Amino acid sequence: MSQFESQVVAIPYSQQRVYDMLSDLSHLESVKDRIPQDKVKDLTFDRDTVSVNVAPVGDIAFKIIEREEPKCVKLEATTSPIPLTIWIQMLPTAEEASKMKLTLRTELPIFMKGMIQKPLQEGLEKIADMLAAIKY
Repeated sequence: MSQFESQVVAIPYSQQRVYDMLSDLSHLESVKDRIPQDKVKDLTFDRDTVSVNVAPVGDIAFKIIEREEPKCVKLEATTSPIPLTIWIQMLPTAEEASKMKLTLRTELPIFMKGMIQKPLQEGLEKIADMLAAIKY
């Protein structure tokens, strides 16, 4: 089992507002235009799922498998070349401020670990930064 963690990002919104937005993936439609079209295609959302085509990986889909209000949303890949689970953890830092960290766990075959470890970490950091930039 390999685990990757993003850096902790500050968010100028309450923990509850962040949770309310991220626990319903259809709200992410508002950030669709911020995602680089050369990297990501066919991005679709509904309340519980998000799917995307990422070059050179292909189609990836995630489904929310657990919600722990107001502190965590857990997603699991339903379509992916490797098994992936992502936790989005939110903690309050003030009445109208919070912080967030993403954790990704996966089963990486030994021969693939060296090749995809860095892209997984970089991708996780980019997702954390994108989520921190949302107007909740």
